[in-house]
Order: sequence, then structure tokens, then C-alpha cells
Amino acid sequence: MTIQPETDILRRLFDAAVRAADPATVMAPHLPDPPLGRTLVLAAGKAAASMAHAVEQHWQGHQNDQSGLSGLAVTRYGHGIDCARIEVIEAGHPLPDAAGHAAAKRFLEEATSLTRDDLLLCLMSGGASALLVEPVDDLSLDEKRAVNCALLHSGAPIDEMNSVRKHLSAIKGGRLAAAAHPARVVTLAISDVRGDDPAVIGSGPTVGDPTSCADALAIATARGISLPAAATTALSSGAWESIKPDDPVLAGSEFRIIARPADAQAAAADAARNAGFVPTLLGDDLEGEARDVAADHARVARIAPRSIILSGGETTVTLDAAAAAPGRGGRNSEYLLALAIALDGAPGIHALACDTDGIDGTEDAAGAVIGPDTLTRAAALGMDAEAMLCGHDSYTFFDRLGDLIITRPTRTNVNDFRAILVRD
Repeated sequence: MTIQPETDILRRLFDAAVRAADPATVMAPHLPDPPLGRTLVLAAGKAAASMAHAVEQHWQGHQNDQSGLSGLAVTRYGHGIDCARIEVIEAGHPLPDAAGHAAAKRFLEEATSLTRDDLLLCLMSGGASALLVEPVDDLSLDEKRAVNCALLHSGAPIDEMNSVRKHLSAIKGGRLAAAAHPARVVTLAISDVRGDDPAVIGSGPTVGDPTSCADALAIATARGISLPAAATTALSSGAWESIKPDDPVLAGSEFRIIARPADAQAAAADAARNAGFVPTLLGDDLEGEARDVAADHARVARIAPRSIILSGGETTVTLDAAAAAPGRGGRNSEYLLALAIALDGAPGIHALACDTDGIDGTEDAAGAVIGPDTLTRAAALGMDAEAMLCGHDSYTFFDRLGDLIITRPTRTNVNDFRAILVRD
């Protein structure tokens, strides 16, 4: 791909957004004072290893006592970083696996060993829900995986998915904090969810859950999720209820967000101004079907001269169970393919869409870029853009064009980043 000035500008905006959520720079001001006893670090998510590494770099407690700080971090395969005192484990995402299951068991065992003089420093980031998997009694890992897979394909927003996950889990929905009681619990989080709701980030292992078993059952029913018989029975009776916000075991628990999607958007807006463009912020929490959001954004771009239109959030891609097997792609590349079709070669409009964790879905690209010539170039290669969109084959589309954005894992996650550059 030949780098054009527009593409270079868009890439600089994306890099600024990612830097705004880098644990190496945002962690230090939020670290708590060390306890009288030991400090246990438990980290989960796509940023878990980088967050744990930042804690080690900036921790001021027990300077001469190497046993004062220890812990465990579980992150997605390929997202690890070597740490000195915190063990890093890589596990499956978006579908949980045995490595994540084993890590969750160890989280609970370590938390249970804490005393009133100790501190649990919990580090949460996007992806923790899948990476920390400990099914409740009477539910197997395979059954939990099947429910998780169905949720991912259902088009449900993250808060609905996490409501179901929490009620099928022995560690989510405040249960990790309950296991650590009476130790002090401080959670530092990088938000990747709409509204930065602590109960939704990583399915809230240290946060009281305001949703109920009845809510989880209603979501599963509405989304057509087939639950194991044991889960249906338990949710109907309320037997698997999560820890509620007013539970006394959470009295010693504190939650702080250290980076959020709004921070990434603000950094990108500053970069847009430095490039001589007026930034238009559509919001950092947009949801909806990727192709529908793209159609809306195309209409905005056509009437916004000399501007850069920024948005974040997490779109969805709903797969038709009756259709042929989908191609390769993620929600960002699907958004861009739909945007290119909607713009239909409109002059002077370029766009980038990437996941800030560096991985769009399960592929090796963060996302891609488009320009006015995208459809023309694709047609010259014999590609039918409409057919590839219908087949959810956007990765293949942009791969053949050479327009994928490859960053490798960024080891942070403040959700998706989209920028549309409109020339005069």
C-alpha cells in the first residue's frame, strides 16, 4: 500500500488514541499506598501484562522486600510481557479455554489466602470476561464456552453478554472481591465499555452486580441463546445470584478507572487540530450493527467539509445461522467495507477503523483504511464489494487491496477507534 498523506494523518490519530491509554504512562498516579501486609496483584484482560509490568515499574512499597509484591496476570495469546514478580499467563480469547479456566481457579485460591492486613490490587481491562472463566457448580467449561460462543454470534451488546456471563460464573459479578474479604481491594481498570460502567468492565469481578438471574435468563431468551438445563433451572430459581452492590463484603473495595475511550478520543481530536482539521466527535460509546453505523457515518461525511469525524464504541456483526459459513473479518473491517460502499467513491473522503488492542476480531490486523478509489481498485481485482460484505469477508477484501493496518498487539484496549477524514 502506498502511504498517502490522508492515510498518514489517520494513522497518527490512531497512534495518539492508543498512547492515551498506555499503562506505562497512565498507571503510576493511581497506585494505592502499600498495606501493612503483602500486596497481591491479580490482572486480567488484553492489557493485563502491560498493566502488571507498569505496577512493577512504579511500585513504591516494600523496596527491600521482594516478597511484598506478587501476583498473576492472564492475557490473550500474544499479548504477554515478561514481569519480574508477577507471573504472566496467556489464554484464549474471545472463546475461553483451559488456560483461562486454570488461571481463574488460581485467582480465587490466591484471593482466599489474603488477610485483613493485605491488599488485593486487581487490574482489569477489556477481554477479562473471556480470559477469566470459572463456571459455577454444575456447569462445565464446554457448556460455558458454548453459551459464550452463542452470545458472540447473537449481536448482543457487551452489557447484555456480561449479565449472562456473570450469572454463570464463580468469579465474576463481585465474587472475586468476596473471596478476598476482609482484605482491602483496589481495582484499577482500563475501560472498553459504554459509559465506563465498573460492573461491566471484565464482568466486574470486584464490583457488585445490579442485574439479576431473572435479567440474565430474559436476555438469553430474547437473544435465542440455548442454555444448559442446569443453568435454566438455577437462573429461574435465583440460585446463581451474583454479589449485589450493597453487600457488606464489598465495603473495603475501591474502583478507579485509569484510562477510558473518551481519553483516546480527546487525544485524537488534539492530533486532528494539529493537522489542520476541525474534529467532529460523534461519541466514544456508539453501538449498533457495523454496516448500519457505517451508513449513518457516510451521510455525516458527505456534509462535513475539511473535518475529521471521530467515533468510538463497539459495533456488532450479527451472523445469520442459516447462511453459508462466513468469510474472514472483524467489526472494524466490516464497518469500513460498508462505509466504502455507502460513500461510493465520494471524492476527498478517507477513513480508518481499528481496534485499539491491535486485533480486529480474531485476525492479525487492527483494522484497515479506505479512500475514494477503494471500490474501483477492488473491481479491478475482480472483487464484488457487496457480495463480500454479505459474506462477512471484509478481511479478505482489504488484504487483497493491501489496505490492512497491522500493528501487532498494543497491550491496551479502549475499544474501537474510527476516523473519517474529509478534505475541502
